[in-house]
This record gives sequence, structure tokens and C-alpha cells, in this order.
Amino acid sequence: MRQFTVHAAKTNLSKLIEAALAGEEIVIAKGSTPVVRLVPVAKCAFKVGLLEGRLGRGPDFFEPMEEGDLELWEGSR
Repeated sequence: MRQFTVHAAKTNLSKLIEAALAGEEIVIAKGSTPVVRLVPVAKCAFKVGLLEGRLGRGPDFFEPMEEGDLELWEGSR
């Protein structure tokens, strides 16, 4: 664990970010009191379209409704 003052951290921020990304534990302190730890953000494993092609075809809401369904929907029956 390496500890830096706020002033030293501001001066060397890009180097400290690289060190944190490399796995080092970086602590920033106010005076001699540690206050924060610099850690990399975890990469998200979320993927859009993960189930594409596996769920089948859903309803097409832009298709015209059948006349009977449309009458029920509009309440004219």
C-alpha cells in the first residue's frame, strides 16, 4: 500500500491511476489520516442482445389489428 497526500495525489494523478490499474493499492490522505482508496472500476459484463434469436418472435405492435379485436379495443361492441 502506497499513501499520498492530497497535494501529491493531485500532482501525480495520472501516475497513480496507472498504478491502481496495475493492481497497486493507492491511499490518499489528508495530512496523515487516510481518507480514500484509489481503485479501478470493475468492467461490466452486460451485453446488449444476449438472448437474440433464442426467445422467438414477439408480437409486432405495428401490425394492424384484426377488425374484431379492434372493435373490442375501442369498445364499440
